[in-house]
Amino acid sequence: MNRPDTNVFEYKCPNCGGAVAFDSTAQKLVCPYCDTEFDVGALQNNDAALANAQTDTDSMEWYEAEQNQWTEDEVSGMRSYICNSCGGEIIGDANTAATSCPFCGNHTIMMSNFTGSLKPHFVIPFKKDKEFAKQQLLKFYEGKKLLPKAFKDSNHIDEIKGVYVPFWLFDTTVDAKMRFKATRSRAWTSGGYDYVETEHFAIDRAGKISFEKVPVDGSTKMADDMMESIEPYDFRDAVPFSTAYLSGFFADKYDVDADTCIQRANERIKRSAEQKMKRTVSGYATVTTESSVVNFENGVTSYAFYPVWMLGTTYEGKRYTFAMNAQTGKFVGDDLPVDKKKSLLYLLAMAAGFGAAIFAAIALFLAI
Repeated sequence: MNRPDTNVFEYKCPNCGGAVAFDSTAQKLVCPYCDTEFDVGALQNNDAALANAQTDTDSMEWYEAEQNQWTEDEVSGMRSYICNSCGGEIIGDANTAATSCPFCGNHTIMMSNFTGSLKPHFVIPFKKDKEFAKQQLLKFYEGKKLLPKAFKDSNHIDEIKGVYVPFWLFDTTVDAKMRFKATRSRAWTSGGYDYVETEHFAIDRAGKISFEKVPVDGSTKMADDMMESIEPYDFRDAVPFSTAYLSGFFADKYDVDADTCIQRANERIKRSAEQKMKRTVSGYATVTTESSVVNFENGVTSYAFYPVWMLGTTYEGKRYTFAMNAQTGKFVGDDLPVDKKKSLLYLLAMAAGFGAAIFAAIALFLAI
């Protein structure tokens, strides 16, 4: 295994020396020991070193396992860091950008993952705290009548953590041309006969549409569909990146580069452009797309960290994952488990309402 990386940073309270963390409610760095609050700008000078940050390797000793040797695959995907507070070793992967020490709990930022082109342009700070995320989970359970009582009432949350997810943001203008087929019908009766007249139309639409900050997550650890489901983010809350916002949260740098994300961004933009143009065609009974040509112009890419609360729980051996937009509070999650007894009672109640024949059919279905 490679030698530990000592190029880590912890935001310390100037008053008592305790580790400070970003508070989403106060929108400041807060010391949990002496309750002192600091504006992010007051500690942003620490970020000035990012552009020229280098690790001093000459004075470090090599770390070697005394007995078992790491395999090549393990070494390639693993990194070790030294906690500045207690000297403990923090194990992460090559993309870990912010975490906490497992020994003393202090919040640690891996500065080497923010040098050069790895430094984000923007960050949207956390607006919703952990307690809000827990309450949103309970609301997510509401109305789920077939949810097992044990899952809803006594099942604990295995994991809840605030994560800054790396996103690539795409700005572009599209020149779109589309043709639609549409119909309009009228019906009447005359002389004992029913008549239907259908008119067919060919409709062309063309124009330029600008898109700004279309997000695509740059982490393979995050499911793309889940990250898209908690959108949108309001970019008006974005600020220039500072590592101070990461203190107290987890973060990973991107492991999917911008070039790889372009195709997904283009697909999202093309789909949005087509939907926007189709909405301009109204007053018809049916509208179908016959052809679509979307050309992209003046593409600009930027890199940002967006806040997400990730929640996870296990029930009857199955893992359930939930995510919340930590700016807006929008909450999504996996399909929830179903109580088999409640489900059966529900079907029986429905059968009783529709008659004995349906009751017998459902009973036979359940017996199969």
